[in-house]
Amino acid sequence: MIAKTPEPPYYAVIFTSVLNEVHEGYDEMADEMVKLAETQPGFLGIESARSGLGISVSYWTDEVSIKNWKEQSRHQLAQKYGRENWYKSFMTRVAKVERDYGFGNT
Repeated sequence: MIAKTPEPPYYAVIFTSVLNEVHEGYDEMADEMVKLAETQPGFLGIESARSGLGISVSYWTDEVSIKNWKEQSRHQLAQKYGRENWYKSFMTRVAKVERDYGFGNT
């Protein structure tokens, strides 16, 4: 589903990853992280897809909210477990959204 975001500016955290062959527990942790992110101040929405390369884009009101999410204790545990067990490679990028446009309401 396409996230419903406010008028720009806002921020996007783009997380791309490639999983290892063994990733038991990954889907459950990913679901937990989405539910937890939804409770965080400044969270606006998330979009995610995986087909070999995984891409998740979360949207935030400001950089302070992103920093607080990165430092959230359960999220830090998930990050550590991902580095040690699930990811072959990953990259996180933070961008300021200055304009957006689209069509439809899906």
